Amino acid sequence: MAGGSATPTTDALEDLVRTALTQVMDPEIRRPVTELGMVRSVDVSVDPAAAAGGAHVVVGIDLTVAGCPMKSTLVKDVTAAAQTVAGVGKVDVDLGVMSAEQRSELRTMLRGGVGEPEIPFAKPDSLTKVYAIASGKGGVGKSSVTANLAVALAADGLNVGVVDADIYGFSIPRMLGVDRAPTRVDNMLLPPVAHGVKVVSIGMFVPQGQPVIWRGPMLHRALQQFLADVYWGDLDVLLLDLPPGTGDIAISVAQLLPSSEIVVVTTPQVAAAEVAERAGSIATQTQQGVLGVVENMSWLEQPDGSRLELFGSGGGAKVAENLSKATGGTVELLGQVPLDVTLREAGDAGTPVVLTNPSSPAAVALRQVATHLATRSRGLAGRRLGLSPV
Repeated sequence: MAGGSATPTTDALEDLVRTALTQVMDPEIRRPVTELGMVRSVDVSVDPAAAAGGAHVVVGIDLTVAGCPMKSTLVKDVTAAAQTVAGVGKVDVDLGVMSAEQRSELRTMLRGGVGEPEIPFAKPDSLTKVYAIASGKGGVGKSSVTANLAVALAADGLNVGVVDADIYGFSIPRMLGVDRAPTRVDNMLLPPVAHGVKVVSIGMFVPQGQPVIWRGPMLHRALQQFLADVYWGDLDVLLLDLPPGTGDIAISVAQLLPSSEIVVVTTPQVAAAEVAERAGSIATQTQQGVLGVVENMSWLEQPDGSRLELFGSGGGAKVAENLSKATGGTVELLGQVPLDVTLREAGDAGTPVVLTNPSSPAAVALRQVATHLATRSRGLAGRRLGLSPV
């Protein structure tokens, strides 16, 4: 067209739209829809009578499952991406569903070419740092610590997952504001994402108010499925919120994730600290490492700036000292988290305090612990070094 820019051909527009779609991430799998084989077609048509308004584009998207809970997000993101292409006017998204063969190919691709489930974090070459958050007794704020550490790590740009391994007393879904179950793609589960954190819990599968009454073998199998059947992707950090004590789940974690490290949560109270030592001392029998201790409910700050130590003092430091002797290594006191009403309120509301009130005393202390976890490098124990004898 003389004197003006040429209108792109329909083939050229199709290529440009497909390129734009490479920026659309599946909200559950967190990988481009083009890479996942979800883009079935891109049809471009130009009505000469309405050419000034741009081409009409219909993008065919195949969902992983018919009832995909995130399909409205996908439609919005695909539409927005296509409309960034110059020359495109109206955009429609035609939703379909993957065939059984497509889903099988997708599962194999996501598992790195392996068709059957396996625990990626147990592989010797895994770079994911796995931290088991443990306590000797209930009521010390272990789940609050786990939820806030996860969100703080994700806010710093890390890929984070949380396994709520407290099968009987699960609370992570509430604290992270997750109200739906994982999406099932045949025998693979796509975990919900909350505040940038991938989450799975038995609480997502049982009706409200119904107790879980299982014995050891079923607990072990549930944990194994959470680790192997769930698509976690490339995680930097995996946190496990363990039940209190040294029971079946703690033993299963050591068996399924031998490279995991224990973080013990306690309060300053002497009685609680003594029990917390037992939770950490399990590492001497399971060959796990004990990374450190987080002391929760350390004090209550008063209006005049003084500290009211409601539960005594020194419990966290004493646990770290005794565990250092028991394990023969250095167990640090990673942080002291003061009593803070905003910590409880944020957990009840489903958005951890490190996001809602980052300048609060509890949030500052928890972020410091998260920073310590984030900056640690994984050791070489158990990893393949690519060396062979000469």
